[in-house]
Amino acid sequence: MRCPFCQFPCTKVVDTRDNDKGTSVRRRRVCQRCRRKFTTVESTQLLVCKKNGCFEPFNEGKIANGLIKACKGRPVAYKEVLRIAQEVGDRIRSTGTGQISSRDIGLAVLEPLKRLDGVAYLRFASVYENFDSPEDFKRAAIELKNAK
Repeated sequence: MRCPFCQFPCTKVVDTRDNDKGTSVRRRRVCQRCRRKFTTVESTQLLVCKKNGCFEPFNEGKIANGLIKACKGRPVAYKEVLRIAQEVGDRIRSTGTGQISSRDIGLAVLEPLKRLDGVAYLRFASVYENFDSPEDFKRAAIELKNAK
């Protein structure tokens, strides 16, 4: 790590602390030449592999937006949508993997959404389970009804 003041390439870590539920590390450093102190923050980056093969940083807000669309017109509280998005995001981050597919994220949303609202679940599932026909909806609705 280069010193931001004198650009000397050797610095020493004098203190390390975890931040944000362990997703980042704050390090206090001192330059070996000018002796000035500075702070760095290091974090891991979870990447999402999209259907087209491109990668983008994980964004919990996209989960919430998908849930909001699925729950449109349903008697579902906004705070419940945010709770599910947080729950799924935490579960995905806890795997420790650096990459996840967008499909896996969608599938991870299905179970908590099923418990929240059946109609929203069917809407969401129709995208992530690739429903091709009305029979797919019928089958999923029967499974949902039998699960309760």
